[in-house]
Amino acid sequence: MTGEDIDAIVGGYHGDAFRVLGPHSIRKKQSQGRWEVRAFLPQAESADVLIGQQPYPMSKQNEQGFFCAALQGSPQRYSIRALLWDGRRVEVEDPYRFGPLISDSDLYLHTEGTLHQAYLSLGAHLVEVDGVAGVRFAVWAPNAECATVTGEFNDWDTRRHPMRRRNGGVWELFIPGLAVGTIYKYYIRSRLAGYRQLKADPYAFYCETPPKSASVVWDIAKYQWDDAAWMETRAKTDWLKSPVAVYEVHLESWMRGPRGEPLTYRELAVKLVDYVKLMGYTHIELLPIMEHPFSGSWGYQVIGYFAPTSRFGTPDDFKYFVDCCHQAGIGVIVDWVPAHFPKDAHGLVFFDGTALYEHADPRKGEFLEWGTLVFNFGRNEVRTFLTSNGLFWLKEYHIDGLRVDAVASMLYLDYSRKPGEWIPNQFGGNENLEAIDFLRRFNELAHKEPGAFTVAEESTAFPGVSKPVYLNGLGFTMKWNMGWMHDMLDYFANDPVYRKFHHNNITFSLLYAFTENFVLPVSHDEVVHGKGSLINKMPGDEWRQFANVRAFLAYMWGHPGKKLLFMGQEIGQREEWNSATGIRWDLLEFDCHRELQTLARELNRFYRANPALYQVDFHYEGFEWLDFHDWGNSIIAFIRRAEDPADALIFCCNFTPVPRQGYEFGVPEEGFYEEVFNTDSELFGGSNMGNGGLVSSRPIPKHNRPNSIAVTLPPLAVVVFKKR
Repeated sequence: MTGEDIDAIVGGYHGDAFRVLGPHSIRKKQSQGRWEVRAFLPQAESADVLIGQQPYPMSKQNEQGFFCAALQGSPQRYSIRALLWDGRRVEVEDPYRFGPLISDSDLYLHTEGTLHQAYLSLGAHLVEVDGVAGVRFAVWAPNAECATVTGEFNDWDTRRHPMRRRNGGVWELFIPGLAVGTIYKYYIRSRLAGYRQLKADPYAFYCETPPKSASVVWDIAKYQWDDAAWMETRAKTDWLKSPVAVYEVHLESWMRGPRGEPLTYRELAVKLVDYVKLMGYTHIELLPIMEHPFSGSWGYQVIGYFAPTSRFGTPDDFKYFVDCCHQAGIGVIVDWVPAHFPKDAHGLVFFDGTALYEHADPRKGEFLEWGTLVFNFGRNEVRTFLTSNGLFWLKEYHIDGLRVDAVASMLYLDYSRKPGEWIPNQFGGNENLEAIDFLRRFNELAHKEPGAFTVAEESTAFPGVSKPVYLNGLGFTMKWNMGWMHDMLDYFANDPVYRKFHHNNITFSLLYAFTENFVLPVSHDEVVHGKGSLINKMPGDEWRQFANVRAFLAYMWGHPGKKLLFMGQEIGQREEWNSATGIRWDLLEFDCHRELQTLARELNRFYRANPALYQVDFHYEGFEWLDFHDWGNSIIAFIRRAEDPADALIFCCNFTPVPRQGYEFGVPEEGFYEEVFNTDSELFGGSNMGNGGLVSSRPIPKHNRPNSIAVTLPPLAVVVFKKR
């Protein structure tokens, strides 16, 4: 130990604190059988080394609080007793007497990019070492000159607890005596450009509630799950052949308390779960619940990738919410954002004084449109971080599915960029080869979790998004059908008199409906920023608007593909979604809104009761056109079939306000056809025009079939028939 070492310790810039602090044998020839204990205690007036109950005074080597004690014999277990400047006496275990805790193999796998549960090694963990309880901290900062742990426990003194540098640029430190609830950050002192910054823990399990930004020590293993029956059933479920009707929710604005405050996770575990179960949805999809500093980002600008936001409660509270969903038979999908992250100083940006998680070149590392940074998918440690994060939610929080946000922005190097603002890949193309490789490997790993699935929000025609990796696909389970959504919303926005000129908007989706495993979404993005709510997209007076929504939803539930509807649209809320306020539940006092909600509930009931609507969603054998040629009247009809072809439903859709009496459709077989669903029912706010419950086929050829039925088509309605 030299004077320069002491100066570096008290100055907070020593890069190898364990070489100086803690117990050390004295190796000089004249000092055989002696050892020293060295400690930096800037808050102490004096200090002793305690071996058993025997104190050994420490001498102050530096006025800023560097103490040293020379002892006889060989190093042994000890603690330090200090007299603080405020007169208190404290006895503490010395963090610098403990050896390394993270295994070399974990560090190797982290550097290799294959440590798929890196959150078990990095971050803050409650551990016991040599019978001493405390917290082990670890952070990746390869270009740091020095990294320290700081928090309330050391008065936010960035010099007090320097960490040990390990292989691969990981820094670790075990601090005895800390417990659940400890607030902390890492102080990163870069070896480059004089960069100094307090950083939140990228692997933190819990964070302070924004606008506060520190990380919080938490034990995520203590929660006792009660969803074993759900998890066992999920493992045996093929979601591609099962009903999937998703209710998309922004937790902060689904419902507010009496003073306008957001509900907690535990309140949502009652109110939201009861509502979703009543409405018959199979899944809840949550806009990102990972910790994010700005509520206006809806959660899509994530800082704490491993921490459920503390706005609504603790990690255990969120587990309780998921647990209650599962016990009620409801799956949970979470939006996951591996494409980009915000520039908040305490986050991932410029983490160790270099572009560590992002690209240094803004042509690859920044989304100017969103003001966010792009992950460097070619860096092994970044891939470890993201892969571990996705698997973390599936494993530790029993999440059933991950909906991956902004996949298109990951796939293309020129996404939302002008010429000259992007760099081609090594072959001169615009594909982001590193991101594609990352997504494929992640999807392979995610599907090893029994019953878990992944969904891509991908808005281009990139081939094979939901095809297996072994077939050169990206490996997602399903993909959002953005094309269908835009075509149908554009179609219904037209006054019915003009819809005949846009008939191809209806039919076009069936040209590609079976190229991917599609989810049909009406998402949050379509009911905000001036786009209008679903009810306000519809033309006409109030009756016609509600009839249009009923017809739209019934056609959507009949079309091949899984279903997703954003909150508030099922009750006909006229205002656009506002993330700062709750849904207008008071509208249910009015008949038209309550009846639309009844339709949404009955559609889900009807959907789940009929295998023809979900068993063969992704193959042409599950769908057959009866007639799509009557563009002049804006009428279509089609058949949906289950795995048993005899189990079939006939959908007849009239997208004009003109009732049609005796309209003829060809049918597969002769017999009696029961009207099993009618959106014009008075129960749903319709005019109650229908077919008396039953129609009989006649041996009159129609639509290349020897038999046909003549039916009444109500205005702006969908009627569904099933052969008895």
